[in-house]
Amino acid sequence: MTPPLAKKVPHTLTAHSHDRIDNYYWMNQREDPEVISHLEAENAYFEAQTQEQSELRETLFQEIKGRIKEDDSSVPYIKNGYEYQTKYETGDQYPRYLRRKVEEEEAQLMLNVNEMAEPYDFYKVGGLNMSDDNRYLAYGEDTVSRRIFTIHVKDLLTGQNLPDQIPNTTGGSVWSACGQYLFYSVKDEALRPYKVMRHKLGTAPQDDAVVYEESDETFRAFVYRSKSKKYIIIGSAQTVSNEYHLLPADEPLGELRLFQARERDLEYSIAHLDDQFYVLTNWKARNFQLMTTPENATAKENWTTLIPHREDTLLEDVDLFKNFLVLSERTNGLTRLRVLTNSGSKSKTENRESHYLEFEDEAYMAYTSVNPEFDTETLRFGYQSMTTPASTFDYNMVTREKTLLKQQPVLGDFDAANYVSERRFSESRDGTKVPLSIVYRKGTPKDGSAPLLLYAYGSYGYSMDPYFSVARLALLDRGFIFVIAHIRGGEEMGRHWYDNGKLLKKKNTFWDFIDAGEWLIQNNYTTKSGLYGMGGSAGGLLMGAVANMRPDLWAGLVAQVPFVDVVTTMLDDSIPLTTGEYDEWGNPNDKEYYDYILSYSPYDQVEAKDYPNMLVTTGLHDSQVQYWEPAKWVAKLRELKTDDHQLLLHTDMKVGHGGASGRFDSIKDIARDYGWILTLAGRG
Repeated sequence: MTPPLAKKVPHTLTAHSHDRIDNYYWMNQREDPEVISHLEAENAYFEAQTQEQSELRETLFQEIKGRIKEDDSSVPYIKNGYEYQTKYETGDQYPRYLRRKVEEEEAQLMLNVNEMAEPYDFYKVGGLNMSDDNRYLAYGEDTVSRRIFTIHVKDLLTGQNLPDQIPNTTGGSVWSACGQYLFYSVKDEALRPYKVMRHKLGTAPQDDAVVYEESDETFRAFVYRSKSKKYIIIGSAQTVSNEYHLLPADEPLGELRLFQARERDLEYSIAHLDDQFYVLTNWKARNFQLMTTPENATAKENWTTLIPHREDTLLEDVDLFKNFLVLSERTNGLTRLRVLTNSGSKSKTENRESHYLEFEDEAYMAYTSVNPEFDTETLRFGYQSMTTPASTFDYNMVTREKTLLKQQPVLGDFDAANYVSERRFSESRDGTKVPLSIVYRKGTPKDGSAPLLLYAYGSYGYSMDPYFSVARLALLDRGFIFVIAHIRGGEEMGRHWYDNGKLLKKKNTFWDFIDAGEWLIQNNYTTKSGLYGMGGSAGGLLMGAVANMRPDLWAGLVAQVPFVDVVTTMLDDSIPLTTGEYDEWGNPNDKEYYDYILSYSPYDQVEAKDYPNMLVTTGLHDSQVQYWEPAKWVAKLRELKTDDHQLLLHTDMKVGHGGASGRFDSIKDIARDYGWILTLAGRG
């Protein structure tokens, strides 16, 4: 079967007196039958080219599914007199949400998402939020996969939904203390949350009041409730700036009070306890510091340093308790949890006892979990590594005793002792040391003969931690080595790691990944013929860039929902995310940024040359990276590439950016991608 060749309709795009000819611009019409026909032709070609993999895909699907405990439940947590838990029963694609009064034995089924999802190809529930009197449950519902939610309210006394249905929201909401008002964010045509609204139960959503409107298109608006329950906090944020307004939760019709006015390059977040706010901020602190300020004097001239800035440690988060503070700190690429007592002066660190939780793995993830109550000595935290399944612990902050509550069950013959995790550092061409998290099955040769999958993200300051994956075992058990490259553009090594991987330094991200691949080859983890790369979204951009920059290095690349038409997207402010991301990629309306983005944009840099084997995936309803970016990219590659390697595009016509919504349907996506890689590597 010959690959589909898309028609060429030259379209001139002009900026800064520079013309770009886009022959496939016509594909950006989601409702055009010709576009749908082309995507279906690509899907048919994908199926034809991978027909011999169908049995392997089914084997992988059953193998991965077979490791998952189908009748499973989360560790319950207590909030406001109720114990909450999420459960799956055998065969469930979606969760069941339950609660139980602490003094009672029988649990109440709040939502059975399996029944709710039955009429839809895609279904997602999010933003579950209980009123203070424990009667009303608000939740968001997305049935298209565009991340546009309708908020519903369920009366848990009657078991019936109220007639209130609030469309076009982010899905999240906040209750007033009286339980009669909901605050929520709505989206504009570019899917930017830009208004915070107030809804009174029993009234029509079109009559809802605008509480806050964000007129700056580079900012997004959101709302949440302080852990203390005292305040409804309305925030507005962009990449390098934040601003917050306060509203007492018991005064839902009151006036907003500004916390601290936005300033360019001033980032801060706030949390309330007793009569003061804790402020996590980059003010005079590149790696952030923790400051406090009186409840009624919140402008930054009143902020006092509690945890000072450190050059070698990024302060990522703080959890507040009546008698403790828990800090999430990142040092040398790994997160550490630090407990401080709340005794002595509230403004002086030296009066607080401090200790770190201890972990044994070379590379791991540690993170605070659900901690809704203030007055407790118990910290709930999560832990996992590339060989340790996700684990939930309770930690007594006084006695320092850890109690394992649950470890993710892995069925079958899984034994963590059969796998090895390593932490190494590759060296990039500018001398930068890049952390690598490595995992493989014991006995896998390290003489260059093993195939290796290199994974990374490298954008938005998002740190890609060394996580455990049940699905990944299918690769490891077939002789693959799996490596996460913690490349610049993330924040693993501190704020500078992010700053040196964005805007006019974005290419560091790509070279870090390429040089990590070279290092792995030089150190006999694999060879060029066994080196595979994978990344999604901005990580898909990474795949597109390295395919252009070093096409000879890879045996195959998997680009999932890839952001590859960077210049055109960043010049179109009607596309979701564009205006809010000028501080990530740069604004190409400025010629300096236009030229730089153009120099790496994967779609624009496609040339007549050999490319590696490539699998590209997308979803028709993707709201983050529009489907036409990968579709156009594949069309242009088909037109220009000079090799006979595989180039496949798979479009899921029913979903968006996150893929399938059911827990088993999502495994089919993994089996598809892994099946393709394993077949190329001869490990199928």
